[in-house]
Amino acid sequence: MDRGGVRRRLALGLAVLTGSVTLALALPGAAQAAASTCSGREVRTLPFSTGSVHVYRQGGYLCAVTTPDHPGRKQAMSVTVQARGNRPVTDKGRYSYHAGPVTVHAGHRCVRVGGSVGSGSVRSGWILC
Repeated sequence: MDRGGVRRRLALGLAVLTGSVTLALALPGAAQAAASTCSGREVRTLPFSTGSVHVYRQGGYLCAVTTPDHPGRKQAMSVTVQARGNRPVTDKGRYSYHAGPVTVHAGHRCVRVGGSVGSGSVRSGWILC
């Protein structure tokens, strides 16, 4: 390969690396935390006044994380997931960036999801049936 080809590949690699770093720095900490805690694809977001619950699915498993609108200071947070026919699984406490992840085996059953940050909360009905 000639020098021009090597330079073009190095320039492209540097551009991709720079873009990745810029994107990572631009994302808020809560979004980075939510993205790194659950595997699978995001199938639902439940926003509420003080945050949001992100729901992910991979195979027959469902994972949920609650993230605050203003991360960084400890505050009361919770996330709950319940597959129809089973008991709810909850993570609650005082967290800075997210509550959860909470993972349950849902198979093809409906689930209920809920979460809270401070005084705001959200509860879904039976979803993802």
